[in-house]
Amino acid sequence: MMAHTTSPPPDKTETSSSLATLHPDIIHAHILTRLDGATLASAASVSSLMHRLCTEDDLWRHICTATWPSLQDPSARHVISTIPGGYRSIFSDAFPSLHHFSLRPHRPPPPPPELISAVDIYYQGKPVFSRVKRTQTQKNWFLSSPLWLDALEPNELIPTTVKFARKDEEWLRHFEENLSVSWIVVDPAQGRAANVSSRGAVAARRHWLTRDLEVVYAAEMAGERQHAMERVQCVVKVTCCGKVGGELHVREVNLVMEDTEGRHVTGKEGLAILQRAMECGERKRIDHVRDKERFENFTCLMKEKRECKRKREKAKDVASTLLAFLALLFFCFIAGSKT
Repeated sequence: MMAHTTSPPPDKTETSSSLATLHPDIIHAHILTRLDGATLASAASVSSLMHRLCTEDDLWRHICTATWPSLQDPSARHVISTIPGGYRSIFSDAFPSLHHFSLRPHRPPPPPPELISAVDIYYQGKPVFSRVKRTQTQKNWFLSSPLWLDALEPNELIPTTVKFARKDEEWLRHFEENLSVSWIVVDPAQGRAANVSSRGAVAARRHWLTRDLEVVYAAEMAGERQHAMERVQCVVKVTCCGKVGGELHVREVNLVMEDTEGRHVTGKEGLAILQRAMECGERKRIDHVRDKERFENFTCLMKEKRECKRKREKAKDVASTLLAFLALLFFCFIAGSKT
């Protein structure tokens, strides 16, 4: 009986030799255009020829605009054209998920003149909304106010093909599983970007008053070296409204940043945190279970700190009342002894 043998897989030298026999146009048109971003980046390390072919900007432009349709916007194209590495650099920064939990010393650069937000909403994997917004960041109102970025204009409603329903548990779970959001923040001055959304929802709920649908996405990151701001999270919230049986409309899409005490981080603080995350943060594989656990842990920590703060304030009030009472008794005693 003959023994079965298996030949070892071809090494990079054999692969590059085989590819060298093909015309570069064939490699580009019939191989590279079929690859996703991660595979294309790996293919660039095979040989110098593949590196040259895999770094062509038109390939990365196609991948980026297919992944994030908002990047087709003319203003986004103009900003990307000024960044070294172009679309390849944007993909490297924005895909797949930002991880920044180290408080390493890092002096952020001065605030850029503007911050670019490229926002995409997907329902069951298909894009339903894309928008690019420019935010002026050197105005006093931005630097001193809580960081708050809106993707929609005031009173703007975005129609969808989804039907509005009142079934709470099942309906909320459906949206938590099927509605995803990407929010890429670009610093044009430094040529860096980061995706500050968890992509998958970490919570879906009804607004306590309006009963509108709120779908929440969160990305935790390192903050400042202050007790409450050692950890912060970027929270993207999509608010949808509608009438039962009618179409669901997207009414609000906004981003805020909050610390572990539930305080909204100011624009100046938030901008420094974002710049540090863009520069020092790692990009790792998306893990929806981990993201949801982190959001729940962060929420529990906020509740605990708020409760501790409430107890401290209550103790201060009791102490102030007691001191005032003792002072009143003392003055009454003094007044009585004089008479």
